Amino acid sequence: MAASEIWRIDLHLHTHYSRDCAVSPQRVIGVARGRGLARIAITDHNTIRGALEAQALAPDFVIVGEEIKTDSGELLAYFIREEIPAGLTPEETIRRIREQGGVVGVSHPLDQLRREAMGRDVLARMLPLIDCVEVFNARVVLPGDNARAQALAREHGLPGTAGSDAHSVGEIGRAYVEVPPFSGPQEFVQSLARGAARGRLSSPLVHLISTVNKLRRRGAR
Repeated sequence: MAASEIWRIDLHLHTHYSRDCAVSPQRVIGVARGRGLARIAITDHNTIRGALEAQALAPDFVIVGEEIKTDSGELLAYFIREEIPAGLTPEETIRRIREQGGVVGVSHPLDQLRREAMGRDVLARMLPLIDCVEVFNARVVLPGDNARAQALAREHGLPGTAGSDAHSVGEIGRAYVEVPPFSGPQEFVQSLARGAARGRLSSPLVHLISTVNKLRRRGAR
């Protein structure tokens, strides 16, 4: 792909609508643009309020997404219009994403240190229902966990995504996919299949930022 044909897209970003993040949608957009990203996906925990606010500010820049906690690990939804609640089975969550014409991904699927990771056993039954797999998450502490996700995606012929999983300004854009331009969810998946995941791991200390943000929210309440 020639440079003029490549978009850099961070497909896993949070705003202050996630309780472990304190960055506004407007700030996320400004920083992401400043770092040369062509598109971003806002994927707050179990809500699309931040994504909708961001898309209203930058309609051609923001993909509305959601990181959804199922009863068996987390899924990523892209190109949705309505919020999907937490706590459903993965199958029901995927059904609701499909009803909206959305794209189904899996965040940090094999991260050994995150309780929210779906893990290999659940993935074994879910992979036929999934469109893409996050193969590089900048918040993964053990690099081998990203490598195993990459191998899993290749083994099953699934496109890979990448995202910073940013909960702070400094993390935005640390991981991204380089893809041909696309329009809409169907072209998005086709573009991912021709793309490449890039990125650098964030310091493990960034997880402390999330903890501090949670404690501040709890204190404010």
